[in-house]
Amino acid sequence: MQLYLYDNWERQLRPFQAIRTDWVGLYCCGPTVYDYAHIGNLRTYLFEDILRRTLQFNGYTVRHIVNITDVGHLVSDADEGEDKMERGSRKSGKSAWEIADYFSAVFKNDLTTLNMLEPTLWCKATEHIAEQIAFIQVLEKKGFTYANSDGIYFDTAKQDDYGYLARLNRDGLNAGSRVALGEKKSITDFALWKFSPEGSTRQMEWESPWGRGFPGWHIECSAMSAKYLEPWFDIHCGGEDHISIHHSNEIAQNQACHGTRLANFWMHGYFLQLDASKMSKSSGDFLRLQTLIDQGIDPIAYRYLCLTAHYRSQLNFNWDALSGAQTALGRLRDSYFALPDGGECDGDYLVRFTEEINQDLNIPRAIALMWELLKSNLGPSHKKATLNKFDEVLGLGLAAWQPAIAAAIPAEIEALAAKRQQYRKEKNWAAADQVRGELKALGYEVEDTADGWIVKSI
Repeated sequence: MQLYLYDNWERQLRPFQAIRTDWVGLYCCGPTVYDYAHIGNLRTYLFEDILRRTLQFNGYTVRHIVNITDVGHLVSDADEGEDKMERGSRKSGKSAWEIADYFSAVFKNDLTTLNMLEPTLWCKATEHIAEQIAFIQVLEKKGFTYANSDGIYFDTAKQDDYGYLARLNRDGLNAGSRVALGEKKSITDFALWKFSPEGSTRQMEWESPWGRGFPGWHIECSAMSAKYLEPWFDIHCGGEDHISIHHSNEIAQNQACHGTRLANFWMHGYFLQLDASKMSKSSGDFLRLQTLIDQGIDPIAYRYLCLTAHYRSQLNFNWDALSGAQTALGRLRDSYFALPDGGECDGDYLVRFTEEINQDLNIPRAIALMWELLKSNLGPSHKKATLNKFDEVLGLGLAAWQPAIAAAIPAEIEALAAKRQQYRKEKNWAAADQVRGELKALGYEVEDTADGWIVKSI
């Protein structure tokens, strides 16, 4: 069954066809590890996890690369201001290296907590300085760079189609920009290598053919993706905020160096909205995954919430919606747990599920199909087997979940519940209600499901 994905380069759905026969190359822009990731950041990684799971569901082997930006990302997109790592060090009193290690570990733990698949490879910018310098040297040799007192810059005027991914109007940008050009030739030019400030020493700096300094933000992804996936690979992902600057600059570098636009598909996850504006670390007011956990929210409920909206639509976050997602997840888990093992995946439902996910990851429709399955007349064990297959993509961890109260239900309570169930089968409703009353008096209730019953403490 054909997989269709939305490609932002062509601004349309396209049938996916792997470039290679042995693996699909997937590069996802990773975190700048100067602070905690917020739940808006994590929504993008959840979309990328669903994409990878869908590719694997379709039989592909995926080579999944995620970078760690631990140097070179300045606080301004105009290549001005402090490096975010250096600023984080100044604020915390810890070294930039310590900050990078700490926030990298926290970020990876967040992904694990949300049941995301581990990338094939994590790659750090600071461990690939030689590759970035070599890449810049090629650009220099081909005439795409110029130097000023601040660093080595990419000359976007050398490319007629610069900014095509974002459909940028360069003339309009230059005419209406309020950003000081400084020594840049054009507002769209960007730093490849920044010189260390005169008379001071940075924590993260290296010798280069142009002088002591550090790489710009964009060059790391071009250098590392080419190293681990080749200069032409299948899919490049990131957040929608990457389209106009970061990804446009990656493409410019690769077109100049290798003659490719880097990836066959460019895919982007859209923002999580909070109070009608995107969630942002720079504002200092954002929600971490741990914030949700501290409020008694199961982190998988946040995953479920994200699955209810298509990745190319903005999702409005509020606590009521998250609470609703937690309730729905609880119902799903209880229903799944009550189903017996031993069945087989239903072919018709599998075809319908595949059709939904293969239409540009239409997970909201897949979720609706999952609930339809649970309400269907399909045999209980076959429902469970089919749900297991669905969960290979949804990643809700249904098979691994265990109700916290299962071991705590006393045998005599289970026996009373079974007795009530027998009365119900005999249509002795009065006796069944009497047993329900006895259970309630003992602090338990019985929830009837389509496939049986579940005992819970009150």
